[in-house]
Amino acid sequence: MAPIDTTPVDPNAPLKKKPVSYKNLLLGATLNLFEVSTLGQPFEVIKTQLAANRGQSLKQALSHIYARGGVFGFYQGLIPWAWIEASTKGAVLLFTASEFEHIARSAGASPFLGGIAGGMGGGIAQAYTTMGFCTFMKTVEVTRHKSAVKESTFKIANDIFKKEGIAGINKGVNAVALRQCTNWASRFGITRFAQESIIKNRYGDAPDAHLRATALDKAMASILGGALSCWNQPIEVIRIEMQSQVKAVGRPEKMSISSATKYIYANNGFAGFFRGITPRIGLGIWQTLCMVALGDHFRTLFGTN
Repeated sequence: MAPIDTTPVDPNAPLKKKPVSYKNLLLGATLNLFEVSTLGQPFEVIKTQLAANRGQSLKQALSHIYARGGVFGFYQGLIPWAWIEASTKGAVLLFTASEFEHIARSAGASPFLGGIAGGMGGGIAQAYTTMGFCTFMKTVEVTRHKSAVKESTFKIANDIFKKEGIAGINKGVNAVALRQCTNWASRFGITRFAQESIIKNRYGDAPDAHLRATALDKAMASILGGALSCWNQPIEVIRIEMQSQVKAVGRPEKMSISSATKYIYANNGFAGFFRGITPRIGLGIWQTLCMVALGDHFRTLFGTN
């Protein structure tokens, strides 16, 4: 067996060209399916409920969700929409982010700037491939009005498609792209910066400092990255309002980012743009732990960095 190379690596040194690894597609899909099937979907449902019904308190939102189906109410929209979204967006995110980050680092970018480049590329790519439609359908699932005869989300999607075409079922995709771009740029970038800071603080400038970093060091960096990336909550509230099926007096039937912003501010003031931020922080932390910390671990394990 060949000896393991333990030569310390300078994290700021330009990286050598690597072959494209399509294993990251499968790895990304697997990690995102795990994320959404555990804590991800409950946080998503609570966040969406609060952002779409901005007059509710957290307690009222939890009661409302529980009344819809008990514990399973917190997993509303998981099958099939969240699973479809998770498997596709996870694959696109990890693959694209890995390639963009490597290109940026090869060009001499720092880990922080490389993380931002990877996150922006991955976030935009996943938004315009499958996330627009899937995010819309998940929001429909949580915010639709109940009728005597319960309509499936498939029927709702079909009705919207007949009425408005592909643009109708992809409603809010530009807001989704803006959110995902800023989301993952922040998550990757802040996590990389936090990781470098933690390692330097704990191990100094030792040549093997990065080799000595523990899983807990990397997890703490991801927690910070996930929590601090929620600065863009107003974009998320606007996206949910654009896709929401909640009916209200004076609410425009067709919304752009601009009209949704004006509507939210007129009805809920500045605070309305931050409804649902508590569960969003929980979701951000969990997603970053799964997709950045675990993603880094398995990419190193499988040699797909």
